[in-house]
Amino acid sequence: MLDTWTLLIIDDCAADRKIYRRYLLKDPHQSYQILEADCAEEGLALCQKIRCDAILLDFCLPDMSGIELFDQMQQEIFKTSVPVIMLTGRGDEEVAVQVMKRGALDYLVKHNLTQDVLQLAVRNAIKQSCLQAQLSKTQERQRLIATTALRIRQSLNLEQILNTAVAEVQQLLKCDRVMVYQFAPDTDGKIVASSVESFRTVALCDRVAAGEEAGELLAGSRGKIPLLCTLPPAPLPNPQSPIPYIYELGLCNCVSLKEQFNTNANLVVPINLSNNGNPTPKLWGLLIAHQNSGERQWQTDDAEMLNEVSVQLAIAIQQAELLAQTQAALAKEKQLNVFKSQIIATVSHEYRTPLTSILAAASTLAKHNQQLDESKQQRFLGIIEQKARYMSKLVDNMLLVNQFELEKPKFKPIPLDLLQFFADLIEQERETTGDRHELIFQITGHTQGFWGDRGLLQQIFINLMSNAIKYSPDGGTVEFHLIGKESEVIFYIQDRGIGIPIKDQENLFQSFCRGSNVDTIPGTGLGLAIAKGCVELHGGDITLFSEVGQGTKVTVSLPKVFPIDQLSPSST
Repeated sequence: MLDTWTLLIIDDCAADRKIYRRYLLKDPHQSYQILEADCAEEGLALCQKIRCDAILLDFCLPDMSGIELFDQMQQEIFKTSVPVIMLTGRGDEEVAVQVMKRGALDYLVKHNLTQDVLQLAVRNAIKQSCLQAQLSKTQERQRLIATTALRIRQSLNLEQILNTAVAEVQQLLKCDRVMVYQFAPDTDGKIVASSVESFRTVALCDRVAAGEEAGELLAGSRGKIPLLCTLPPAPLPNPQSPIPYIYELGLCNCVSLKEQFNTNANLVVPINLSNNGNPTPKLWGLLIAHQNSGERQWQTDDAEMLNEVSVQLAIAIQQAELLAQTQAALAKEKQLNVFKSQIIATVSHEYRTPLTSILAAASTLAKHNQQLDESKQQRFLGIIEQKARYMSKLVDNMLLVNQFELEKPKFKPIPLDLLQFFADLIEQERETTGDRHELIFQITGHTQGFWGDRGLLQQIFINLMSNAIKYSPDGGTVEFHLIGKESEVIFYIQDRGIGIPIKDQENLFQSFCRGSNVDTIPGTGLGLAIAKGCVELHGGDITLFSEVGQGTKVTVSLPKVFPIDQLSPSST
């Protein structure tokens, strides 16, 4: 079925108009609706009421010339170009030049006019006008897209990029709302930007396909406009024809966007990122245009513009993510460099004193062995052993903290008898602790059914207990309480030592942080950081309460059974 074009003939000669009508209605290639006017005034009135696809305009009219009427039409009526073919009874080239300069598409001499010539001239004029209009529209679209892309890519901040994108696309498409939806690996994803502030955050579907699955779904649409919808596959419509309502994602079991957002029409395109050379792109999210008010028939041009913007948005997102990764790597490198410097400074400082004591004791034994009685020899050997153990523990702590900084140590839970486990550790601690400190061990509840990592638990106990003893320089009691509950165990160590100032407590679980009142008491500031890392590997919590001059209480709570699905691959 042929499209019907509306043609206006403005000519004061009724016989000529009748000939033109007869010629055109016999055109086998085109169907016409023909309107007629016998003067300029009537022609102007018809142009204002009816959108014409082409105009046949006589050069000589009773109320004004054809050129004057053409100029008036251009100024007052035509917002877009309408092809005009000028007709005259004279073969005047000067007139032809004037008309063509003003924008007429053709010029025909009446006495030379034949049926074929008129039919071909009208068809060509309308087709040329359509091509020019489409070219202008494409150029304008490309200009708008380029402007939008420039504004989107002016920033490398992801949040700013997304907010700019939705605002610009809303202006570009003249729609009510534009949103960006980002997929998440383990969840349904979320709306990360909206051109309208007050919006409901909802899941787009019960289970959103993401990653490779969604990429495969989109791969089949390569070379087409990747509209995500549940409509049957079909060729793209004519650029001027509307697209039916598009309101479902079509990824998998999706519920209707129209129902969730109460919108009349939605247009959805994917945001695809390059996938490290993989031909299947990575589906990052969706760019969604909504129309809430009135009736919106989306055009193919709308879909193409939204798709082109999504490509530019994907580039901007990838650049922002790359920058963020680079900044994170630099920050990590800086953090590691600071950490290394702290290790070197701590080792050089903390090793110096015990090493000096070891060298002095060893030198005394070597030089005066014969003059020293057995008790003095044992005292010097004890100094060497004590300082060597301190240095060995310092090395172990450094290695463990280094593991926490670079990657988590392996977590290997096994069933443990906590009562026996801590009883043995308390006994070992009593053997090395002097008479000035009294260690108290108390148990409440049942601790059976506990799974934990023996080595990490030992680190928690040793670091917390050694801190309690070390920062109680005047001696006194150090209490260890073990409390068993239904699904967790709690233990706390309480001393009556120097305590910790409130201003220092916030950062004490960070590496190399110590209380400002430690004075000359040796230490590295690693004990609490190590304990916290070991507790978190168990999925537990650690808290601290302290008052200056009253002592410190550190409480640890651990689940009896660590969830299997939270174990890292290195733990199994």
